[in-house]
Amino acid sequence: MRSPSLRAGLAQRARIVLLAADGVAVKDIVERVGASKPTVIGWKKRYIAEGLGGLDDRPKPGRRKQVDDVEVVLATLESPPERLGVTHWSSRLLAVELGLSHVTVAKVWKQWGLPDPSPGSDCADPASAARDPRETNP
Repeated sequence: MRSPSLRAGLAQRARIVLLAADGVAVKDIVERVGASKPTVIGWKKRYIAEGLGGLDDRPKPGRRKQVDDVEVVLATLESPPERLGVTHWSSRLLAVELGLSHVTVAKVWKQWGLPDPSPGSDCADPASAARDPRETNP
């Protein structure tokens, strides 16, 4: 029976070490679990060296970029520079200006309740729709 709260990767690692503990050969584990031979060998070694804790995900190298939602909202509420030749921000244009992805900008807009401020949308003034999602009463 599957547990909905158990991540698929962790479940696969657990199956690998349980089968290995039962004496199942590596090639048979590869076939049963659907993992590569190096993967099976690697998880067996890590389990032997670190125990159950070794089956957890390790932090990935590098640091995730921190997005400041307030910075995105404030930039959205300001008119774009004249050099851009537009009157309203698009998520793509603002993203380029802030060094973010347009998806990130769109997510912040949605989270803060900002309608699409691009021309042709129903939003004449994005500032009137801005709300802080951290506030319980909008």
